Amino acid sequence: MEEVLKFFLEYKDMIFIIILSIFLGIEVISHVPAVLHTPLMSGSNAIHGVVIIGAIIVMGHADNTLSLILGFIAVILGTLNVVGGFVVTDRMLEMFRKKKK
Repeated sequence: MEEVLKFFLEYKDMIFIIILSIFLGIEVISHVPAVLHTPLMSGSNAIHGVVIIGAIIVMGHADNTLSLILGFIAVILGTLNVVGGFVVTDRMLEMFRKKKK
């Protein structure tokens, strides 16, 4: 318990920035109109693709089993996020297509 308290006291500025960015992100995303959702989702998927590449590179340099397992989980979850994002984007784009008569 003492190590956890020491960690929080040592990195309190970083933790504050992360918490503040979470609230800011929620506020910004909740005010995005539905029309802009598709382009933003595509951009988010592209950024997350870069994150997956970074996770693969880090996983290649892992020096213990825990790092390798965490990297593998990060790659799997990142891939699921990208695939899910493209599915949602495709579904939203289908709403704007003309229907066959």
